[in-house]
Amino acid sequence: MREIVNNVTYISEERMTEKREIRMDSDLEKIRERMFNDFLKGMKGEEKMKANSEPLVLEDSNFFENVKKEKYMVVDFWAPWCGPCRIISPIVDQLAREYSGRVTFGRLNVDDNPQVSAEFGIQSIPTLLFFKEGEAVDGVIGAMPKEMLKSRIEKFISK
Repeated sequence: MREIVNNVTYISEERMTEKREIRMDSDLEKIRERMFNDFLKGMKGEEKMKANSEPLVLEDSNFFENVKKEKYMVVDFWAPWCGPCRIISPIVDQLAREYSGRVTFGRLNVDDNPQVSAEFGIQSIPTLLFFKEGEAVDGVIGAMPKEMLKSRIEKFISK
């Protein structure tokens, strides 16, 4: 409480302690926030984790560069006019979030990128190819339920 005596304002010890605590809480919160941000900046692969939470857009020009730098990658070969591709697209998005940091997902539009599509002999879409350290090791043709894809991915990353 404040007390005024002879035009001098006195603040009780209780009030001063309260102000110090508020200031300390504010200072502590700033320190916590700064330490958390420093932690995130120093975290190994932070940018990679952000990128992995949604499928990468792959093209003929960047396909091999991206596939080679990831330990595990699943690439969805698709086209905008393909009905089954539109069915599987949200499933691939969900899996990309669920496996973020462990498996990278990518999408390659076969109409816009015929070179890579031809190199892998993609004749039916959707086709999902599984890459391990840059090498195609497995694949799935056609749309399938999320749980079936998850079991294929689990088998793929456990090898």
